[in-house]
Amino acid sequence: MHIKGPVSNFILEHYKHFNAASLVDAAVAYEKQLEKGNSMMITLAGAMSTAELGKSLAEMIRNDKVQIISCTGANLEEDIMNLVAHSHYKRIPGYRDLSPKQEWELMEKGLNRVTDTCIPEEEAFRRLQKHIVRIWKNAEENGQRYFPHEFMYKLLLSGVLEQYYEIDPKNSWMLAAAEKNLPMVVPGWEDSTMGNIFASYCVKSELKASTIKSGIEYMTWLADWYTENTKEKGIGFFQIGGGIAGDFPICVVPMLYQDLERTDTLMWSYFCQISDSTTSYGSYSGAIPNEKITWGKLDIDTPKFIIESDATIVAPLIFAYLLNW
Repeated sequence: MHIKGPVSNFILEHYKHFNAASLVDAAVAYEKQLEKGNSMMITLAGAMSTAELGKSLAEMIRNDKVQIISCTGANLEEDIMNLVAHSHYKRIPGYRDLSPKQEWELMEKGLNRVTDTCIPEEEAFRRLQKHIVRIWKNAEENGQRYFPHEFMYKLLLSGVLEQYYEIDPKNSWMLAAAEKNLPMVVPGWEDSTMGNIFASYCVKSELKASTIKSGIEYMTWLADWYTENTKEKGIGFFQIGGGIAGDFPICVVPMLYQDLERTDTLMWSYFCQISDSTTSYGSYSGAIPNEKITWGKLDIDTPKFIIESDATIVAPLIFAYLLNW
């Protein structure tokens, strides 16, 4: 047993029942997965980067507590936006009381609201745009193609953004990932601000869509990565939120087993989902883990956990436990 810090000891002492107990059980089982030598995938949906999950996730990456990440295009870019424009963000605690007119006024000021936090368009989106466009165009001119996250890694590692840093860079999970060249998949990247910006350059015929590697290429890459990394050990699946960030990568297992008929494929060795989406009719995000058995994603004996709570509260606590905080 690792020597735990005050946060870990607090949850072990007080989190005894219901979703609190599930949090502890999931954290303990996650730790056991790593102790067995298994790898772990973390998937990020929602606005976890804007929620500053990087404060703990970056440390998870640096300490080898996660071996691959799947995230939405929004989470890919919003961590970097927070890195370079944090002082320009505006918090609105009373967001539930805003009228349509007040929302419109925020839009006119270039403040795009995510719950209680407004992302500044000029300092965040446009600050990244002028630098990433150069990298896209340079790759195309040289006949090179990369995945969306690889372009972001190039942007971060070039050092061109250092002049704008407004938070301690150790709190940027994307910077930690870039420095480790952490494997990543970003399904549906085109459904993001940078994806929309890239599309606008394609409409203007200034860039070709093929310069960015596609979602199908992400899946074929993931199939090879999963196969290679399950030769001796398993891979766990830690899902934050729902949506495509989780739906896309979890399907690599039934694809390998059913579609490619590789019947020796290992199923995911661990599964945990943090979501406020409760079980309901037809909701994939609210589906209990056992439903995934019927799709060939999880085995009968796979450790399975579901924590029906706010991921911005739960994920940092689980990460704190794994980091012995």
